[in-house]
Amino acid sequence: MAGEKLLMLMNAGNGECSYASSSTLQRKVIQDAKPVLEDAIKKIGDFPKSCFNMADLGCSSGPNTLFTLSNIIKIVQVLCDEKSCKMPEFQVYLNDLPDNDFNTIFKSIPSFYRDLKDEANCFISGVPGSFYERRLFPSKSLHLFHSSYSIHWLSQAPEKIENNNNIYIARTSPPHVIEAYMKQFDKDFSRFLQLRSEEIVTGGRMVLTFMGRSIPDPYGSHCASLDILSNSLIDLIHEVHFDLLTSCFLNGLIEQAKLDSFNLPFYTPYKDEVEKIVQMEGSFDVDTIKFFKVNWDERDNINDDDDICFDAYSSSKHIARSMRAVFEQMLVSHFQFGDSIVDYLFERFAYHLTCHLLVQKGNFFNIVISLRKK
Repeated sequence: MAGEKLLMLMNAGNGECSYASSSTLQRKVIQDAKPVLEDAIKKIGDFPKSCFNMADLGCSSGPNTLFTLSNIIKIVQVLCDEKSCKMPEFQVYLNDLPDNDFNTIFKSIPSFYRDLKDEANCFISGVPGSFYERRLFPSKSLHLFHSSYSIHWLSQAPEKIENNNNIYIARTSPPHVIEAYMKQFDKDFSRFLQLRSEEIVTGGRMVLTFMGRSIPDPYGSHCASLDILSNSLIDLIHEVHFDLLTSCFLNGLIEQAKLDSFNLPFYTPYKDEVEKIVQMEGSFDVDTIKFFKVNWDERDNINDDDDICFDAYSSSKHIARSMRAVFEQMLVSHFQFGDSIVDYLFERFAYHLTCHLLVQKGNFFNIVISLRKK
């Protein structure tokens, strides 16, 4: 079976289930990774005096996009104050897939410029395109690449996945499924490094934050939230509904065959896998690699050592909205869902989440890596 290229597009606009309104977890991840970003900027070789050229890869839309840029400008400003030197101008490229909601970003840029006041001269452009497919920028033109929560998305679902009976890697997945995911990540990440190496200056830095695994064994560190999403889709197979066209009750809001052919273009690598690919590709040195966890409900940091969620019902609703903002377009494009079925799917998802959180809270394991161009 050929790998499927799904519509990897976050929910647009500013509605309740939009990515802009439901990406507070991603904002916390950006903030938690900030110390590594700060250290990387300080170590840029031949620090730019006139114009600082940078790109945010997989920028998506909403407030997080310009939040990242604001952090970078503040870091550079502190650095310039310490060195008693003039602030450079900033040329910023915001990259994502062509169908990304760039309009929402562009509408927020004037207010971003007003908030900057006289702190920095900043020039922002959008660059649509896949960072796996081709060069996006001129040769040796950028000083910094930043990407948060994008590298764990593959260019496509792996090829030759059969008899998985899951939407991702699970405890019941056959070994060939794991091997296919590993090979796809190796191929994509190697290509990503090769392309970026041509665009970045010698001594430039790249800071990447993405979901990963805490242990080498994929079976022992499977993604429980995706298991729950898979179970929610299985619920739709067994759901009895009334069909107005035939005036009778039918089994299944989705077909088993449709679910069997759905494999997420997503992979959470172990740190040794990441470092090995960097070493084999050969264009970058690993400067820093760190790890941190974020709860599924990033707001639930009360009694963080407690395994049980503070408010399972409230958290499940919050997590379901966040997951819907990320996965809805992908699910709709594959299953051809209508709005009512999407609503019901994520109601089931929230129910299963509540049951899980009443027993144990969940978290995402994250890797942040700083790379130096040789």
